[in-house]
Amino acid sequence: MVAQAQAEASFQQLLEDCRKEYEQIQTELKEVNLLIQQTAGEVERLSQRNVQATNRLRQVESVFETIPREDIREAYTAVMETQQRLFTMRGQLEKLQSEQRNMERYARLLRRVLELAQAEVSLPDQAEEAGEEAVPTVVRIIEAQERERKQMARQIHDGPAQALTNLVLQAEICERLFDTNPDRAREELANLKTAVAATFQKVRRFISDLRPMMLDDLGLVPTLKRYIEGFNETNEPQVNLLFTGRERRIAPYKEVTVFRVVQTLLANARDVSHASNIEVSLDMGEDRVRVAVEDDGTGFEVEELTSGPIAEQMGLNTLRERVEMVGGEFWVESSPGRGTRVSFEIPIS
Repeated sequence: MVAQAQAEASFQQLLEDCRKEYEQIQTELKEVNLLIQQTAGEVERLSQRNVQATNRLRQVESVFETIPREDIREAYTAVMETQQRLFTMRGQLEKLQSEQRNMERYARLLRRVLELAQAEVSLPDQAEEAGEEAVPTVVRIIEAQERERKQMARQIHDGPAQALTNLVLQAEICERLFDTNPDRAREELANLKTAVAATFQKVRRFISDLRPMMLDDLGLVPTLKRYIEGFNETNEPQVNLLFTGRERRIAPYKEVTVFRVVQTLLANARDVSHASNIEVSLDMGEDRVRVAVEDDGTGFEVEELTSGPIAEQMGLNTLRERVEMVGGEFWVESSPGRGTRVSFEIPIS
């Protein structure tokens, strides 16, 4: 009885925390929506200013031999400052929009938890039976959400944030060279333009990795095919996809689960196992989706994949929880020098 009372008290406290978190996330969403409106307006103004500055630079270049050096420097500086500001604000806008989508998904999750809890309260006979399982399930959902947020923060820091820092440094180099070595400054500007374009593509890929729009529009199979095509274009390990079964749409949260698990397993095969070839098989049967990701990488002792630094880096325990939360099963096979095979299946109905 004491243990049951403690569990009920903990469950009620957890629900109260969820309510507070839901209210807080709604407040933060309003703030983010306002920031998006303001940033979008600033992007529009900077776009117009960039057009004007670019037209002025073209005019200067057309009379490059006769125009004073100070006017040339001012024209280049105006373009650089405007484009740098515009690029930064566009990145900020995309970041805010991505944050908005993540917060909305988190708010929907919290609302669903609260709705389920309310239904549990309205059915006291069932609540007694389900009470022991309800608390750990809610905790796992919230912890999984927080782990994804931390991983996203690390990816932003190591990817777009670092690339933008490098662009700022290159722009400062160009600025210092304008008066001392105009020819070198033009070379650095060309390098900067190339770096900006490459960074923009990286940011677009990062946003696509966060939430591919195809997943909502076309479903799991086309999105996975396109993702693997892009993976093969930008990464050394080559991935082969084998699809069997009848292609069709399934529950959106299950499509997201399958895609995210495969996405993480491909990254593990590339970054941790250092594989040269990866085989992905996807079978969409009548009642279950079966997936296997097998690589020819270094391979590990199975114990290393369940605890320790490698387990933390690959996150297989988190993937297992994610699959099991939607009623699926998850298996790992690996040995040193023989690669790794991870397979899982999820019920469709």
